[in-house]
Amino acid sequence: MTVSIALYQPDIAGNTGTLLRLGACMGVSIEIIEPAGFDLSDRNLKRAGMDYLDQAALVRHLDFAAFEAARQESGRRLVLLSTRADCTYLDFNYQEDDILLFGRESAGVPESVHLTADARLTIPMQTGARSLNLAISASMVLGEALRQTRHATHLEGSNRNAR
Repeated sequence: MTVSIALYQPDIAGNTGTLLRLGACMGVSIEIIEPAGFDLSDRNLKRAGMDYLDQAALVRHLDFAAFEAARQESGRRLVLLSTRADCTYLDFNYQEDDILLFGRESAGVPESVHLTADARLTIPMQTGARSLNLAISASMVLGEALRQTRHATHLEGSNRNAR
């Protein structure tokens, strides 16, 4: 099992499509906790995901309760990215089966979800900066998690782009 990305009620189809493409390229699943703020057949989702959507490992959960039940059954750790955390994503020890949870672009996650997380991490930014784009944030954190768990070295053709 490898790290996965979970999106809590995502608002923007383009971000979700971009992350589905990332997941397909990096061999990680993308879990969507519904309801999403768009139709999952949205053309913006398809445009952002390009021709990678068929290769993406997409897991859909009807709501947070269904997601949490599946997570508890699998025994996986929930790592929430939040502006309200003290530990940075760079100072955290990831495990191969972590689920990286990202909140809605417009509102994050509710307090009940925040309290459910096993760990809460933040991305340090310049003073006065509010937030990064969801797809950028998830890419940064996934990269660090994969680096630590050494998953990237096991990808087929991982050295193809090295120069």
